[in-house]
Amino acid sequence: MIEAKNINEQSAWQELTPGAEIYEPGTSKLVNTGEWRVLTPVFDEAKCKHCMLCVPFCPDISIPVVNGKRLETDFFHCKGCGICAKVCPFDAITMEKEEK
Repeated sequence: MIEAKNINEQSAWQELTPGAEIYEPGTSKLVNTGEWRVLTPVFDEAKCKHCMLCVPFCPDISIPVVNGKRLETDFFHCKGCGICAKVCPFDAITMEKEEK
């Protein structure tokens, strides 16, 4: 068992545990934030007109585009907020309950 150091208001700053130290630039590319998702966006390519309205609205940048075509959602980063489905004028994206 790890014992917490007894620190109170009278402790010198040198006795405090270092915190919030950043040693390299932050990135979410390596963090699987998609595990937080409750709802999953389901992309229907047949309905999609590749208008790209969903792309700039995605707060997680989880909608890849290659050669002017929208691809399948990046589920490693998508948190299932549903904004993409809300802004899609062609109903090409629907939200469904996440199956784990």
